Amino acid sequence: MDRSELKVRPIIGLEIHVQLATRTKLFCSCPLSFGEEPNSRVCPVCLGLPGSLPVMNRQAVEFAIRAGLALNCQIARFSKWDRKSYYYPDLPKNYQISQYDLPLCYDGVFEVPTGEDGQIRKVGIIRAHLEEDAGKNIHDRPAVTQVDLNRTGTPLLEIVTQPDLAGAEEAYNFCVELQRLVTYLGVSEANMQKGQMRFEPNVNVAIEYDGREYRTPISEVKNLNSFRAVRDAIAYEIERQVGEWMANRDYVVGKAPKENRGWDDARGVTEYQRSKEEAHDYRYFPDPDLVPVEVSDEWLAAIRETVGETPLQRSRRMQSDYGLSPSDADTILADRATADLFEAAAEVGHAPTLGKQFISFWSMHANNRGTTIAGLGIDAERLGALSRMTADGVINATAAAAIAEKMLDSSDAPQAIAERDGLLQVRDESAMQAWVDQAFAANEKAVQDAIANPKKQKQARGFLMGQVMKLSGGKADPAIVGKLIDAKLAQLSAG
Repeated sequence: MDRSELKVRPIIGLEIHVQLATRTKLFCSCPLSFGEEPNSRVCPVCLGLPGSLPVMNRQAVEFAIRAGLALNCQIARFSKWDRKSYYYPDLPKNYQISQYDLPLCYDGVFEVPTGEDGQIRKVGIIRAHLEEDAGKNIHDRPAVTQVDLNRTGTPLLEIVTQPDLAGAEEAYNFCVELQRLVTYLGVSEANMQKGQMRFEPNVNVAIEYDGREYRTPISEVKNLNSFRAVRDAIAYEIERQVGEWMANRDYVVGKAPKENRGWDDARGVTEYQRSKEEAHDYRYFPDPDLVPVEVSDEWLAAIRETVGETPLQRSRRMQSDYGLSPSDADTILADRATADLFEAAAEVGHAPTLGKQFISFWSMHANNRGTTIAGLGIDAERLGALSRMTADGVINATAAAAIAEKMLDSSDAPQAIAERDGLLQVRDESAMQAWVDQAFAANEKAVQDAIANPKKQKQARGFLMGQVMKLSGGKADPAIVGKLIDAKLAQLSAG
């Protein structure tokens, strides 16, 4: 049998754990902070000590509902907490508080760009429920496993998709778009280096051969913490499963078990860990120490007001309304406050020019200061005015960048800065004609090349333009200068 004889259709679903950006843990008041001394952010509740009682974190529930609404989920008006029982060294209670049959959010759909000509894939969301995280096993010392319980009790939103993804690249795009959504909503920092967003793809393949379809058993690849790992692990797993079936026709659902596998990033392979558990293995039952979650109409309406457009919806609108490119719109939308500032500034400014300025010098200043454009503290009125002055030719792009730098440490309007520092663009044609005549007189060789040397025409014209701008101190209007240069070259050529 040859691989080319097979028609292979990947079937991919994702489980994603998103750490919520609350100040404290899910069921106790221990602070959430990364990189602290091991076992220094713990208490009797998250350690599971006898007699301690959990108390629900309301903010975590609100963040979960906000994300669920953005994922177009139904929100349960009544849900409860369940104990998921299993033993592991970093799980001090020997059970995890989670949600089983009554998840907080369910039956949603998330739109994801496929990367092909703006096409969208609608991915079903089975559920998005709250649960607490376990601790962390550390294997840095030979023959010793250390346990850090600082992470125990951290609030997680587990998002489970339908198996609607058709390839590694689509799964990659889904994860990128989901991270953008949860950070945009403010419900998570989603920093993968800190373990705040972890992915677990469930992969199998449908193989069509000789008129029949065969399905391989599902493999779940555990705890991936980068987009690249998601794409590479899925791509590897698809080919591994096809190879397994080609070698053994009994490698199909019902004859071979489901597996949990790990990803070896250095070797680029998945490795068998254990057979995959089923729900009954965890012996779920309602947690007797926690009251159910009841969501009122008023509470849900208040949370709904905080959601608004998704980043994908807003990106499309900003491209349409402001003439932004897809990449520029997405860059501005990386921070919600910056996107809000841009839209407010666009109301008084020139949106396409404002977009270029946001992507160029405003982004540079924000990066240099370790903040966002919104974090620079410049109001929308002044940002819009600077873009309008540039678009109207009152100042040129070089002057705009110089004015922007002064705006960082001044509350002055950009017009006042331009007037004070002599940065207003000269639009007097007689003055510009004099500079053009002077540049032509001083650079006869460039003039001759611009007139008579086809290979050097463009370069020579650009050189003359540069000389005029130099003579004007950068104040001449480049558009008018260009017309004057072309007119003079045409006159000399005709003569």
